[in-house]
Amino acid sequence: MAAEIVNPRSDANIGNEGADEPFDPAFALHRGGKMAVQATVPIRDKDDLSLAYTPGVAKVCSAIAEQPELVHDYTWKSSVVAVVTDGTAVLGLGDIGPEASLPVMEGKAILFKQFGGVDAVPIALATTDVDEIVDTVVRLAPSFGGVNLEDISAPRCFEIERKLQEKLDIPVFHDDQHGTAVVTLAALKNAARLSGRTLGELRAVISGAGAAGVAIAKFLLEAGLGDVAVTDRKGIVSRDREDLTPVKRELAEITNKAGLSGSLEDALAGADVYIGVSGGTVPEPAVASMAPGAFVFAMANPTPEVHPDVAHKYAAVVATGRSDFPNQINNVLAFPGIFAGALQVRASRITETMKIAAAEALAAVVGDDLTAEYVIPSPFDERVAPAVTAAVAAAARAEGVARR
Repeated sequence: MAAEIVNPRSDANIGNEGADEPFDPAFALHRGGKMAVQATVPIRDKDDLSLAYTPGVAKVCSAIAEQPELVHDYTWKSSVVAVVTDGTAVLGLGDIGPEASLPVMEGKAILFKQFGGVDAVPIALATTDVDEIVDTVVRLAPSFGGVNLEDISAPRCFEIERKLQEKLDIPVFHDDQHGTAVVTLAALKNAARLSGRTLGELRAVISGAGAAGVAIAKFLLEAGLGDVAVTDRKGIVSRDREDLTPVKRELAEITNKAGLSGSLEDALAGADVYIGVSGGTVPEPAVASMAPGAFVFAMANPTPEVHPDVAHKYAAVVATGRSDFPNQINNVLAFPGIFAGALQVRASRITETMKIAAAEALAAVVGDDLTAEYVIPSPFDERVAPAVTAAVAAAARAEGVARR
């Protein structure tokens, strides 16, 4: 049977619950878009107009032409991020194209503003070619203080980010990779602290070798995790496999110190941590085979790889990507503060040190309130963004990538 299609233009979807079609609050909220441009200065009379536009604006333009760095002081460049996508990996919807991605990009932009005080502009590109995306963003870059890559499929996302950061002197950050990794590390650090262990004592298994899985694995190892095995549809990413892409081959060189081979179930036997970023379902016996006091972070949306009811039978700490269960691994805990901190000091890039500082600051917000049900703060905790912002700015200065 064909899926029922709700007409987004129906009166029912803007509040007329008596119409034939059911009221859908999602369509009602999105009608007309979720964001707009707002002036920060008044235009009340001809004097205001002459300052905001001609002739007054010419003085500012001329000053910037003579001293290009003044653009940060006299435009919004230092407080605005481009949210760039090609629509190839949108949420759980996949390759739905640039137009269909816009509601998500608008959503990302308003999260930047709401949680980090950072302005953001959605940019959906009508190309999936790596070099065309890179060239387009490079040409747009003079208008922005940073670039947030969003919902671009792997493995192209790795190459796009690398090339852009090589060509630009502003932060480039693929949130699907690094935002997820930062929040995961923060939750894992607190889970380890709760159990009296260090990261170095833990062996983790990640299901999913896409953008998030690869980034999480690398980042956790950078932060001191003992070992991690990554699995894809064909099993454990290991050196003995001959079907690996270049990205997975590189991953195989730095992960799986235990030399495991076989399936996800094989990897989970005796493991301390499960991190799911792949969808699918992990069989209950595989979860039961994990080490005592294990942590299960099943982050697929809307259906976690391991339902919390099942995970709680065997795990000491359970986290998901959903807001209706405790310990939500949500990127909004990271990216607004990371960019706010980077923009605050006009950083040329976002480094591993800055990301680790963000994770540590995020974990520290929990403080002495740490419990199995609270290893990561809520996105609505007002302490989060200021803590992450300050930590990232300080790390940028210490590492020498800050320019003020």
